[in-house]
Amino acid sequence: MTRDTPTTPQTFGTLPDGRAVTAHTLTAPSGLSLCVLDLGATVQSLHVPGPAGSTTNVALGFPDAGGYAEHADTFMGAVVGRYANRIGGARFRLDGEVVELGANEGGNTLHGGPDGFHRRTWQVLEARADALVLELVSPDGDQGFPGELTLRASYAVADDGVVLDLEARTDAPTVVGPASHAYFNLAGEGSGTVDDHLLTVEADRYLPVGPGSLPLGGPAEVAGTPFDFTAPAVLGDRVRAAHPQVAAVRGVDHSFHLRGAGLRRAARVEDPASGRWMELHTDQPALQVYTGNSLDAVAIGTGGRRYRQGDGIALEPQRHPDSPNRPELSDPVLRPGELYRSRTQWRFGHR
Repeated sequence: MTRDTPTTPQTFGTLPDGRAVTAHTLTAPSGLSLCVLDLGATVQSLHVPGPAGSTTNVALGFPDAGGYAEHADTFMGAVVGRYANRIGGARFRLDGEVVELGANEGGNTLHGGPDGFHRRTWQVLEARADALVLELVSPDGDQGFPGELTLRASYAVADDGVVLDLEARTDAPTVVGPASHAYFNLAGEGSGTVDDHLLTVEADRYLPVGPGSLPLGGPAEVAGTPFDFTAPAVLGDRVRAAHPQVAAVRGVDHSFHLRGAGLRRAARVEDPASGRWMELHTDQPALQVYTGNSLDAVAIGTGGRRYRQGDGIALEPQRHPDSPNRPELSDPVLRPGELYRSRTQWRFGHR
């Protein structure tokens, strides 16, 4: 098979409303393979090669469509939107007008609202052996957001990793901030917690949160707190630290203000036992670090084991939470004639 050869979608089951879900598997010469669903443009599995030619699935996921329908509130592997993270009070003001949204986390809007993009069937525009392009058209008023938005997600695999490009256009002023909500466990999907993983985040500041996990104010220094990941830190030590911000969310679920601009390294995760590591590169201003605090041993993953608290880590490149109400944090507004773009790269290696 050449790189230009179209792939054949595989049946992945049916949702309760009768929609069929299909899966596309992309492969690189190294043996790295990525399975993406048309439901939510979701990363269902990601097998990365090891030193002896074997591969390990390092992405959490569900074995069939029913799992994604039943546990949609985990946002497992999906591209979430229209706006990732939280919008306080399920409302914001745009060009002097109040925009009312659908609330789905208390009084707030989380990851796009009750019927976010993770629940939608995306159209496959292009499917090749090493690349997949999907598109979703979100109509004006979708979950309360103004403007018709067209969002395109392009996945491409290479020997050492995966690139995800997101592009969006609108026909009326709106706010945009989609993000990948992939969960990783570098020891292997279903192998237990990521407590022993080492995490580095290229950020000197983070956003403390208050009620509803909304930002309390501006960014605070990470120095002297459990949120200092400027040098590799053991995750288990940090998610159990005696700190009010850790207690508030039962771990880490915070936005980090990344150093620099443009495409650069945002984070590195390493599993000391296997020697496997992942670097995340992004051009976004912030990275939400989420340590799987709400995984509650109900959902059964692809390997047949129940996902428990801390069994995976999600690193979500995005705008800061509640930026539609807090434009000083980051600018989420997209206008007609403008093109929203973001790039996420996951690079893998083995020491």
